[in-house]
Amino acid sequence: MHSLKISDQALVKQYVQGNEACLEMLINRHKDRLFTTIILIVKDSYIAEDLFQETFIKIIRNLKRGKYNEEGKFLPWAIRIARNMAIDYFRKMKRMPTVTNSDGEDVFRKIKIAVDNREEQLIRTEKENIVRKVIDQLPEEQRQVLILRHYGDLSFKEIADMTGVSINTALGRMRYALNNMRKMMEHTSLRTL
Repeated sequence: MHSLKISDQALVKQYVQGNEACLEMLINRHKDRLFTTIILIVKDSYIAEDLFQETFIKIIRNLKRGKYNEEGKFLPWAIRIARNMAIDYFRKMKRMPTVTNSDGEDVFRKIKIAVDNREEQLIRTEKENIVRKVIDQLPEEQRQVLILRHYGDLSFKEIADMTGVSINTALGRMRYALNNMRKMMEHTSLRTL
């Protein structure tokens, strides 16, 4: 059974009917797009990795409960779950106090980093490098808006003021940037990771 020849819809159907291998094919096919969706929101590879795992747990639960409607649109559905998980996490973190040491560093995050092994760090670094390479290939105006929004945490009004364009232009550039990233990721060898 070759994963590229079978549609997402067929894989979902076979998985729901008990073929566990079909889920693995779906995960391998879409893991990079989902990871990128999460990392662009949370901006932290350690957190993104955890949320990525939780996203697939939620996807599995929803599939098993029959909450996936047969429209053959697995990826947009999965991306929506990933995005919601990341946004929920982000909202929760804004309400939670962080425990810091005398240097002002987040203690729990430091412990987590220390616990992670070298192999996981290499995999994360590789994924971050891929995202960076894709961002570097964007046209300058799109790259600028994306970086200011996701990494600089600026509002679209702040971005518009800073770049001397209207809010609608800034929003449009962001939309084009995300669409271009999506297309580039589909056409690169990301699936081999």
